[in-house]
Amino acid sequence: MSERVQFATRVGAIAASVGSAVGLGNIWRFPCEAGEHGGGAFLLIYLACVLLMGIPVIVAEFVIGRGTHRNVSGALQQLAPGKKFHWLSWMWITASLMILSFYSAVCGWIVEYLIQAASGHMSGLTLEQYHERFNAFVANPWRCSLWTVLFLLINYYVLRHGVKRGIERVANVMMPLLFIILIILSVKALTLDKAAEGIRFLFTPDFSKITPRVVIGAMGQAFFSLSLGLSCLLTYASYFNNSNRLVRSATIIAVLDTVVAVLAGIVIFPAVFTYGMTPQEGPTLVFEVLPAIFQQMTGSYVWNLLFFILLFFASLTSTISMSEISITFFSEEYKMSRNGATALNTGIAVVFGVLCALSFGVLNDLRIFGLTLFELFDFVSSNILLPAGGIFFSLFVGWYVDRRFVRDQLTNFSTVTPRVHGIIGFCMRWVAPVAITIVFLYGLFGH
Repeated sequence: MSERVQFATRVGAIAASVGSAVGLGNIWRFPCEAGEHGGGAFLLIYLACVLLMGIPVIVAEFVIGRGTHRNVSGALQQLAPGKKFHWLSWMWITASLMILSFYSAVCGWIVEYLIQAASGHMSGLTLEQYHERFNAFVANPWRCSLWTVLFLLINYYVLRHGVKRGIERVANVMMPLLFIILIILSVKALTLDKAAEGIRFLFTPDFSKITPRVVIGAMGQAFFSLSLGLSCLLTYASYFNNSNRLVRSATIIAVLDTVVAVLAGIVIFPAVFTYGMTPQEGPTLVFEVLPAIFQQMTGSYVWNLLFFILLFFASLTSTISMSEISITFFSEEYKMSRNGATALNTGIAVVFGVLCALSFGVLNDLRIFGLTLFELFDFVSSNILLPAGGIFFSLFVGWYVDRRFVRDQLTNFSTVTPRVHGIIGFCMRWVAPVAITIVFLYGLFGH
């Protein structure tokens, strides 16, 4: 077997992994969750969840990926020979394709709005007019389908160039630019009239607002924000070289992912406090509320354009990592060429991505268990498959995999000594599985 490709640099490996974790959940889900659950109190619990649940599960995925240098199925076959664990790989392939499908429909919206912002057609509208424009757009079958397919073709173009010339090169450009844009938007937000109120809400914890629902919300946000349980990070770790320090890399990724979420809060809360709006969830915030807020600022063209460029970068780096799961699986387990596996992944995503995009218009009446296809893919992947994957990875590495193998990976074969080795192991075996199980049960029965 030929030697497996690796990331060219440690910086590239970190940039790609951060790009995998950073996505739309950081930029619109975190502010919505924080706004709903009391701001500073939510942030405090969220940080604890990242430390006690997020980093250990990242490390678990890294141990499997870097320790075997194989896709998720091949890794489980190597670490559990004679067992049937590798059949679970279809769970991660299914989850990645489902998420890629409905996520790419949203990414198509972002492409539409990026073009609208660049052409100057986002100005001069009221909040109600932004609402009417968005509803009319998502109900238009041709425009939604066109932009979904275009986005997936961009995704395909990057992936067909491979790990070094495609994934790593794009991550090395997009991730620094993403942080620069976020910082520029944050600085602008801090100049707004009621910026102090927004910052106070985000960073001042009101302990009276900490309830079980807030804790569960913070655990869920930490889990989904870091893309845990999907095997994205496992797949990227399989391209790490043996000198990468796994605990340090996992910590850097968790910290940078959290920084993106907090910066998004710094952008959004001063704005919504200043202009008397609320950080409503998901598409309403991104495609209606924020454009209406930017419209009231001096230089609205620039702020709209920067914001949708930011969303495009965040979404593309995420879909690249989601796609890589099935590409490595098909190419290594079924001996397909990389171009063939990439085309297959893109073809599946195009079909189901367009169907998800049409769920807001002509296919809105097509319901399965009362859910549109978009809602079904979102619910099954986010509330069932991802938590199940996170529980499996933490238990598998924490309890099943040979302790010497895990120790060798964490210490780079005794060349480094992670001071938190014992804490990571404890959280992996006990804290993370319990926390993710709570998120899993709440996602199924708590709403």
